Amino acid sequence: MLKPRQPVPALDVPLVGGGRWVLADQQPDKFSMVVFYRGVHCPMCRAHITELDGLVDQFAEVGVDRVLAVSGDDVGRAQRAVEEWDITRVPVGYGLGSESMQAWGLHRSKAIKEGQPNEFNEPGLFLVRPDGTLYAAVQTTMPFLRPHLDEVVETVRWISENDYPARGEL
Repeated sequence: MLKPRQPVPALDVPLVGGGRWVLADQQPDKFSMVVFYRGVHCPMCRAHITELDGLVDQFAEVGVDRVLAVSGDDVGRAQRAVEEWDITRVPVGYGLGSESMQAWGLHRSKAIKEGQPNEFNEPGLFLVRPDGTLYAAVQTTMPFLRPHLDEVVETVRWISENDYPARGEL
């Protein structure tokens, strides 16, 4: 289990459109934010990642200026998500393997419907400090119960203004 104030696992994924997103190379003002989504098959993910795409500037204003949306989808499925969901601002990574899913403590599910991958991760949102340690995480076991991203923006603003420490370290 990942603990706040401890290093997070390495994350190095290819991006739709080319290049790679390497967590260790990010140099955020306050936080990098990694949003793990289930895949293109998930309508709740579409809503969440689309909302994230629209909040990029607000996140940057509060110091979350390195953001990634990533799933275990292959390049074709990830490209489909970018195109069908009209994602233009958030880098979208793909090819997250089972070992990485486990290392990040993500819940995993098996396909129950046509069009779902055999195995995929359930959602997670992680705020990572510039030193590579975990500040906060929200994980779910299903597509529902995700944090409202506009509230995350305001929470990060409050955290920064009040120098609030990472909690949950025990």
